[in-house]
Amino acid sequence: MEITNISWFQPPTLLLTGIPGLEDVQIWFSIPLCVMYLIALLGNCTILFVIKTTPILHEPQYIFLSMLAATDVGLSVSTLPTVLNVFLLNHRKIDFHSCLTQMFFIHTFSSMESAILLAMAFDRFVAIHNPLYYTVVLTPPRIIRMGLSAVVRGVVLMAPLPILLKRLPFCKGVILSHCYCYHPDIMKLACGPVKVNIIYGLSLVLCSFGVDSLFILISYILILKTVLGIASGDSQLKALNTCVSHIFTVFIFYVPLIVLALIHRFGTFTSPLLHVTMANLFLFLTPVLNPLVYSLKTKQIRSAVRKVFKDRRNLLK
Repeated sequence: MEITNISWFQPPTLLLTGIPGLEDVQIWFSIPLCVMYLIALLGNCTILFVIKTTPILHEPQYIFLSMLAATDVGLSVSTLPTVLNVFLLNHRKIDFHSCLTQMFFIHTFSSMESAILLAMAFDRFVAIHNPLYYTVVLTPPRIIRMGLSAVVRGVVLMAPLPILLKRLPFCKGVILSHCYCYHPDIMKLACGPVKVNIIYGLSLVLCSFGVDSLFILISYILILKTVLGIASGDSQLKALNTCVSHIFTVFIFYVPLIVLALIHRFGTFTSPLLHVTMANLFLFLTPVLNPLVYSLKTKQIRSAVRKVFKDRRNLLK
């Protein structure tokens, strides 16, 4: 019997989607996608290596940056197999349980990234508001606890998602909207009672991304208040300049995430191309741009990267 005729089942496989209507030419999209994956993986791994091997960068600000880079590597690796399979090999099938596993890791790493961005906002607040107590407040054990809290929170909050999906029957087809597995996308294929899934999904958004973004906003309000209290205009600009990279990272992380969530919630009549575009922006924007932004805007990172490459070149001579 065809799986499309079964009304109560867990499908053995699901079908991922590349670019609707452009299936014949989407292999050409695999070239820029491969380049973006290469930038994301090499860029973030370079930041991790540079911070690890450069003692001057063993400060709270750069330790949090290394956490962000590690999370971006995890997010990229989580989606790499399916995205390249779809675009490069036109292989759309994915095992149902593999799909749930990928979904868990994508949402977990996204939650971790949000928590780390909050920790980085707190780092900037302490550095600007109380610079003399910076290393007293952000001690290595405390930074490790903050990093572990981000991991534990992500795993604990996202672990119920595949469990809640596995209890549902699926009878609305097997075709997903994206080239990776995303909770609202899978949930739309279910024909059982999804109220619990919807409520839990909304609670996740509010308790993780919502709370994080609210505290990031509060941090920057307090930072702005502190900066405006500085007498010297040059000092004000210097203080704000230390926040530029983080503000940009927050923007490129939350905007595609919010738009993608709204499209899944209210975008029944929106173009499939818009779904794909926002899904890929959410997937690639942060991992690709983070290493570029921090390398260009942070003098210490830029200098350390140059030094590492110069040392490696000298060794090869």
